[in-house]
Amino acid sequence: MTEMITADLVDLDLSAATKDEAARSLAERMVARGRVTDLDGFLADVAAREAQMPTGLDGGIGIPHCRSEHVTEPTLAFGRAAHGIDFGAPDGPADLIFLIAAPAGADDAHLTILSSLARQLMDEDFKAALRAATDPERTAALIRGEGQTPPQGQTPPQEQEQEQEQEQDQDQDQDQDQAQAQEQPAPTQPAPEQPTGPGTFKIVAVTSCPTGIAHTYMAAESLENTGRDTAGVELVVETQGSAGFTRLDPAVIAAADGVIFAHDVPVREKDRFAGKPTVDVGVKAGINRPAELIKEVRDKAARGEVSAPAGSSTPVDNSGESEDGYGTKLRKWLMSGVSYMVPFVAAGGLLIALGFAIGGYEVADVKVETLLNSFDWGSTTSWAALLFYTGQAAFAFLVPVLAGYIAYGMADRPGLVPGFVGGSIALTVNAGFLGGLVAGLIAGAVVLAIQKVNVPPVLRGIMPVVVIPLLSSIAVGFLMFVVVGKPIASLQSALTDWLNSLSGANAIILGVILGLMMCFDLGGPLNKVAYAFAVGGLADPTDGSLKVMAAVMAAGMVPPLAMALATTVRGRLFTRAERENGKAAWVLGASFITEGAIPFAAADPLRVIPASMAGGAVTGALSMAFGCTLRAPHGGIFVVPLIGNAFLYLIAIAVGVCVSAALVVVLKGLRRSAPDGTAAAGEESAADGAKVPAAV
Repeated sequence: MTEMITADLVDLDLSAATKDEAARSLAERMVARGRVTDLDGFLADVAAREAQMPTGLDGGIGIPHCRSEHVTEPTLAFGRAAHGIDFGAPDGPADLIFLIAAPAGADDAHLTILSSLARQLMDEDFKAALRAATDPERTAALIRGEGQTPPQGQTPPQEQEQEQEQEQDQDQDQDQDQAQAQEQPAPTQPAPEQPTGPGTFKIVAVTSCPTGIAHTYMAAESLENTGRDTAGVELVVETQGSAGFTRLDPAVIAAADGVIFAHDVPVREKDRFAGKPTVDVGVKAGINRPAELIKEVRDKAARGEVSAPAGSSTPVDNSGESEDGYGTKLRKWLMSGVSYMVPFVAAGGLLIALGFAIGGYEVADVKVETLLNSFDWGSTTSWAALLFYTGQAAFAFLVPVLAGYIAYGMADRPGLVPGFVGGSIALTVNAGFLGGLVAGLIAGAVVLAIQKVNVPPVLRGIMPVVVIPLLSSIAVGFLMFVVVGKPIASLQSALTDWLNSLSGANAIILGVILGLMMCFDLGGPLNKVAYAFAVGGLADPTDGSLKVMAAVMAAGMVPPLAMALATTVRGRLFTRAERENGKAAWVLGASFITEGAIPFAAADPLRVIPASMAGGAVTGALSMAFGCTLRAPHGGIFVVPLIGNAFLYLIAIAVGVCVSAALVVVLKGLRRSAPDGTAAAGEESAADGAKVPAAV
């Protein structure tokens, strides 16, 4: 088996100033060794992974990594930067840089070696040895684990490799069909062998990250080490990474007193852990603050808090880290509410729009009693009224669901009751969408405050079922009816009047702002804020709010359609992978899925994002100027028959797409040529599928 790292993959004097430069410098060494076939394509994959979450870790470590089709075999390159490079770690720049490259179909043996490295990075002696090393050959051997005593509980990488090769040889003697093997029950991890006393607090944990190579195993190592060092605690970790998914023994889970999820992708088979005190955080929290997580899960157990029963899930399973600042937490709470609200908006809005399309706007004048008592199976008016009132029923849940799941995002299941109550009160006092936002935040805050109170053990069992719902509902009801409801209702009314009064320059300016927000982060927080603002107006639609909805959807369609057009007209400016993504972007853009442009933005953000924003601003402005309206909150071109001034609406989208596509082609074209006018390094002829550097 080829060595994963050799001396020529080590740079002890890495001179890069940025993480992009560092990745390129180390990746060039991989290219020279034949481990990477397409430098720019590989760097685009590294950038896409970096865009999901920074790869900097406390202790001066940067560990950019990805799985890529441009990698021929699992490879590790190491660089040591004297001045440090910012990889987004909370404690500052990194001086130890590990670039991990794994093929798309890497074998488990190599990935196990990668996971072993990730665990070694939690060892201070290992990091000190790397900082003191002077010889690349010795450094490579140190990283491979040669001549080094592994941390407690680990097997040296060479022995792991030998053991797995022996297991593979044994497996070859068994003539089993692969499908039959998949049908057999998955293996389980045995219960820990160390003896436990009657007072031992047992914790099971799950760690996972998007790539499943580094952070997964570093978090596991950090939690296991802290668990061993914490008196009265027994902790077992299930790693859901690329090197395998071995389930914990059901008996171990059943006996556990608490659960820790440190993950950035959804936990597989999460229902196994339902009904226990649970701490749910991002994977980097498992690396950086394991002791706090252990204390938090013990505190939850002491208060009698448990997770939702089997079959349910948290609002945002891959929401990142809980140690984020208040602003980031607030955004995640609001987005958890919006994520649950959107299906109600989509279903209700489309049903109402279909009702109007079939029976005309006068269908709203049909009485519910008429629908109940004299439904005519052959009448389009009856069917239109049925669709209209069903959509209205779905819309009636919009604000309560928004408030309920904002509170759920803050306080888990105990926040649902006061959140829904607060949302319903917001409708009662005419506080609308804004009232729902405030009600959800109030409900979550009240529940969190109640949960901090130490109660007698005899009351802990009824706290989540009786006490918390009762007290929190009373508090939310008082605040919404007596304190904040009326001011928010006045603000909501003022906002509605302002939207209705929009015309001329004011409407165009709003369209520009909404277009910029929709295209800045391509499905991220600003995009969701603009979308939530638009769908909030559909709860009580007016001419102004319908124009806003039209502008938002039109602008959101521009980035993927523009990237699709650019890859079609100037394909040689894009990598092969981007050209393939461009084909899919036609459909994604037409369906109003702005995220279809993310692969392009991740690979080349300084060109793609400004170009997208320019086109989105143009489209938003034109949509507002043309007076286009939209009652459906989603659907893209498939709901064009439901759009007011549909032809001009399509013109607005087409103009914005052309603007963005032209800008991105111009910007990438400028990048192609070096200052002396020669082709940039790495560029090939158009006939050979030429590519330009995708990473900035």
